[in-house]
Amino acid sequence: MLAKRVDKIASSPTLAMGKKAKEMIANGIDVVNLSQGEPDFNTPENISNAAITAIKAHLTDSYTATNGLAELKNAVIASTKKDYNVSLSPDQVVITTGAKLALYTLMQVLVNPGDLVITPAPYWVSYSEQVKLADGIFKAINPSNTKFKLTLEDLNQLDTTPKVLILNTPNNPSGAVYSKKELEQIISWTKSQDVYLILDEIYGKLVYGDTIFHSGLTLSSLADSKVIIINGVSKAYAMTGWRIGWAIADVTIANAMTKLLGHLTSNPTVAAQYAAIEALTGPQDSVEIMRQEFEKRLNFLYQNLSIIDNISIPFKPVGSFYIFFKVDLKFMQRHGYNSTNDISMALLTEEKLAIPSGEGFGMPGYLRLSYAKSEDELVEATKRLQHFFL
Repeated sequence: MLAKRVDKIASSPTLAMGKKAKEMIANGIDVVNLSQGEPDFNTPENISNAAITAIKAHLTDSYTATNGLAELKNAVIASTKKDYNVSLSPDQVVITTGAKLALYTLMQVLVNPGDLVITPAPYWVSYSEQVKLADGIFKAINPSNTKFKLTLEDLNQLDTTPKVLILNTPNNPSGAVYSKKELEQIISWTKSQDVYLILDEIYGKLVYGDTIFHSGLTLSSLADSKVIIINGVSKAYAMTGWRIGWAIADVTIANAMTKLLGHLTSNPTVAAQYAAIEALTGPQDSVEIMRQEFEKRLNFLYQNLSIIDNISIPFKPVGSFYIFFKVDLKFMQRHGYNSTNDISMALLTEEKLAIPSGEGFGMPGYLRLSYAKSEDELVEATKRLQHFFL
């Protein structure tokens, strides 16, 4: 018999959809796969070459420190200083095998059985399952804000004070970005209530229009604090497969994470760490090129999806690279769909279009589309959506 903890959790809907789509493509089926948050750009050459150089120099042959190469931690520190004019110490930085592992490790370090962890809906699919694996109680808050952003009013109406609040800005899947004032209010509330605040900032370099990204690093000192920052190189540098992320926190939290990681991965892959050093310290032109391209794709999709019958977009996203749109209930009833899970599967089988449903993000009735794909794929996806929702 398998461990009961496995029965508590659901498979990642985005990874499951992506796997199914890739299997169909491998079998020669013309699938447009917009299921995963994975840039279609190649990892910049200078970053890949840094890994190759490290391999050839045999710098990758041995273990590193559990919490990452000193050089990579220093690169995170230098990047933080450059971007936000905030100074950190190396013992506040924990390098992990992807930002997902940083989040998982945090749940294991912070959450005791029965502890309440909250986040606004919609939310990234793994938050809920990671809390369950820590035997915590996960609760999604439906914000009163029309842009799916948690407000001080929402927090003040809670019946129970949580142990942990997770906030993702820019948000996956909604594309919402919290303003400086909104973040200040939430940080102030968590401090007054003695609540841990995890700020997932993995999409921080991907904001559009006149939107300004505000990092929690600029709004709160992390020393002697319960504020924790999560980030990594996967999205902004097209390095999803390299699996390098990090947490920035008070030394006590960082040390606890390192203790646990010592029994999980020993250390992140060394070649990937050298690649991440180059990503953070090398030329940043590629980041802006990708950001501009994502913004162009967003504008195209928003304009074209907005005129499709039976779906609606609550607001134009201003960050990350997703559009989260609502399906008309009458359309679902008319065609016999019981959920957007059903619609997601119908789109895959009938239109050969892979996009996950809102159920996995804590918001049934919606679908998430990633525009981190080529313009040709997005044009074709629009045609297939238009045909399906006639």
